[in-house]
Amino acid sequence: MSVDSTEVMQEDLDSYRSLPALQQPLWPDAHELARATAVLAGSAPIAHPARADFLKERLAAVSRGEAFLLQGGDCAESFAEADATRIGNKIRTILQMAVVLTHGASMPVVKMGRMAGQFAKPRSSHVETRDGVELPAYRGDMVNAFEFTPEARRPDPMRMVEGYRISGSTLNLIEAFTQGGFADLRRVHEWNSGFLKNPAYKRYERTAKEIDRAIKFMAACGADFGALRTVDFFVGHEALLLDYERAMTRIDARTTKPYDTSAHFLWIGERTRQLDGAHVEFLSKVRNPLGVKLGPSTTCDDMLALAEKLDPEREPGRLTFITRMGAGNIRTALPKLLECARREGLVAAWATDPMHGNTITSATGYKTRRFTDVLDEVTGFFEVHRAVGTVPGGLHMELTGDDVTEVLGGAEEIDDEGLAARYETLVDPRLNHQQSLELAFLVAEMLVAAK
Repeated sequence: MSVDSTEVMQEDLDSYRSLPALQQPLWPDAHELARATAVLAGSAPIAHPARADFLKERLAAVSRGEAFLLQGGDCAESFAEADATRIGNKIRTILQMAVVLTHGASMPVVKMGRMAGQFAKPRSSHVETRDGVELPAYRGDMVNAFEFTPEARRPDPMRMVEGYRISGSTLNLIEAFTQGGFADLRRVHEWNSGFLKNPAYKRYERTAKEIDRAIKFMAACGADFGALRTVDFFVGHEALLLDYERAMTRIDARTTKPYDTSAHFLWIGERTRQLDGAHVEFLSKVRNPLGVKLGPSTTCDDMLALAEKLDPEREPGRLTFITRMGAGNIRTALPKLLECARREGLVAAWATDPMHGNTITSATGYKTRRFTDVLDEVTGFFEVHRAVGTVPGGLHMELTGDDVTEVLGGAEEIDDEGLAARYETLVDPRLNHQQSLELAFLVAEMLVAAK
């Protein structure tokens, strides 16, 4: 590619700057911001474009009903919890859920973490007030700190550089886990060590024994188990901080196309999917596979316009619609979108986010969700797809591999008072390890019924 054509492409990538950009921090110092983005622009990629292209192929299979997408992780990652134990627990949880889904439904699972970059969150206000004191809202560790002090809440662009460093380390650790033997299917029993008391774990252990017997049978037949030793694991996050995402965008020498190398997969949130907004404009220019959150107010025209802007060539695997309707809306709001998509020949994968539309405040003041509501939205997602004749393609979950108590219900019957035991999230409540496995078994049954 010539210097001139590269410059033209770079200018095209900056077209978003003239459009409204919602949910952006109010950076107090332009020089600090310029210094931080310069450091990021000169840094190595986190995610390689070739892997993003491979993910696009896998998501194309999801859209055809040949695979199922499982994406899970924190609502918002924190710098303090980016350690090997917690990251390993999340990976293990996703791998266990994937094993349950693959074994139960005989379907390949595309595994993806809300990890290695999910450090920023949209907020309803730029400020937070406590006892008459007004400070900037906490927007995630990549912007400011959670502590309610002027120093902590001051937006600091250099936190994006720290987020970049931790994201790169996280992806390196993910690859070590998934390529270095931890993910070997012959170790499915080990993934469950220490978690055998709960009914969900006992059910998983039965699944593991069935897999073990099948592997021993195949070994006796002389099968080659090379493919069982490693798994493909991708990372994605909400592309919220445009200063960060633009600085992480590179022109790939292999394809001469721009890729946002902060992640393999990026999504646009419900609050930033305006057709004339900066987020949609910017992400329309990069070649990564993209997701778009669709809430209950989404119209057919909204959806088609977003698809035309983000995927004008209707490229399989390019676009995933992630519905976040709420359990009370899924059965009435989703059918019109699916019928519209089928009528217009829209090429997209469909996943459900059953978390964000079901948030409540408990009697004790905790931001929480009911496991029954999460399950009901997932059930409604499958029911609507079956009725319309379309493909229920995946789950987009907020979960952790730790035994937190943030979501009400489940086999452990976490109640209102029980939330206080281990409520650790700084933003939104997550399913714990046991609740995640429970959900996986239930979804496996739904996938069988959907065939």
